Amino acid sequence: MKKMSKTRNKENLLPFHIIKAASEGDVSAINAVLKHYEGYIIKLSTRKLYDESGQVHYCIDETLRRRLETKLITKILAFEVA
Repeated sequence: MKKMSKTRNKENLLPFHIIKAASEGDVSAINAVLKHYEGYIIKLSTRKLYDESGQVHYCIDETLRRRLETKLITKILAFEVA
């Protein structure tokens, strides 16, 4: 079993220049941040549904996904880079 490292892998981090550009309102940088967090947002917005026979189906709640993306964009634009 692998031990969890306290340090993050640099491959999984967004470059600083993208974060800075996104906080300044650059549309392509904001899209890069959204793309980076896309999997996490989809995971958070996945819902478990049951059909008439009791079978489980998973689907993405598009309304919740859009709300999470909107909230992320709002926080990106409010973020101040030191």
